[in-house]
Amino acid sequence: MSKKIAVLGAGSWGSVLANLLVENGHDVALWTHDPKQIPEINEQHTNAHYLGDFKFHEALHATADLKEAVDGADVILFVVPTNAVRSVAEQVKPLLEASGSKPIIAHAAKGLERGSKKRVSQVLEDVLPDALHSGIVVISGPSHAEDVATKDITTLAAASKSLAAATAIQKLFMNDYFRLYTNQDVIGVELGAALKNVIAIGAGALHGLGYGDNTKAALMTRGLAEITRLGVKLGADPMTFIGLSGVGDLIVTCTSVHSRNWQAGNGLGQGQTVKEVLDNMGMVVEGYSTAKVVHELAGDLGVEMPISSAIYHVLYEDAPIKEVIADLMKRAGKPEFDFHIEK
Repeated sequence: MSKKIAVLGAGSWGSVLANLLVENGHDVALWTHDPKQIPEINEQHTNAHYLGDFKFHEALHATADLKEAVDGADVILFVVPTNAVRSVAEQVKPLLEASGSKPIIAHAAKGLERGSKKRVSQVLEDVLPDALHSGIVVISGPSHAEDVATKDITTLAAASKSLAAATAIQKLFMNDYFRLYTNQDVIGVELGAALKNVIAIGAGALHGLGYGDNTKAALMTRGLAEITRLGVKLGADPMTFIGLSGVGDLIVTCTSVHSRNWQAGNGLGQGQTVKEVLDNMGMVVEGYSTAKVVHELAGDLGVEMPISSAIYHVLYEDAPIKEVIADLMKRAGKPEFDFHIEK
């Protein structure tokens, strides 16, 4: 059955998800804060800044009118940068209050909010009370917009406290190349999605410095260990981190040139400054902001996260990358596994 869906955010991921939903037979409004995007998307059916010459389905409609986008929507999907979620949700709130509708609220952002240190679903819960929606769902997993655009086989998780809402989102997206699995560990799914971006900056830096596969594997494996430590401390199921939004997302983000976070790290490894990297990217590097939040959270909770901490020092304190790596290797020896982690 066709649904009306508002996709908020016309970057690479939002555009591709909106296009997929149109191809699945749904009525989709793609909202952008930048009116200059609208003629290109609606008339040329491209979004060249983000997706090159990829052609959208002609039925995909872009608008800069938020009321038009969300009016009568069965689902509102937030795909704006993490630190813009709160402000966009605050604009959506009065529209939902006026309409009386209760759409499912979903998001596909991968980060933690600066200042509050909250996950995106928590931000949405802050702004949008239960009376205004039928559940909040997180869509996350190993996925690059460029690969979904070419219909590469992709699997993600749809996580929610409400299994009914997660199942509804699952049905909207499923097709012969895009598969969603339901999951009720919202904490683990969101933390895996956010924290892997920090590790991906490190992976890119190692590549830029010329390190080989052994080093990259060590970074990813030990990076996953500290992501899991923090996740469990915050109430996540440790099994989530060996799933799609844990090791799956870590693999794709740490090994692909499509990853903005990997690209940022690669630039740092090749000698660019942090400012040069961020200025040249032309898109949001979620791992940059998340690295600061993770560093603060780890300190608040007393969780040991040496790799994430090292990346923070590089990004925010201009620590030389090679010295940071040397310091990591000089750390005291310890067991690989700690079986006494408590939630």
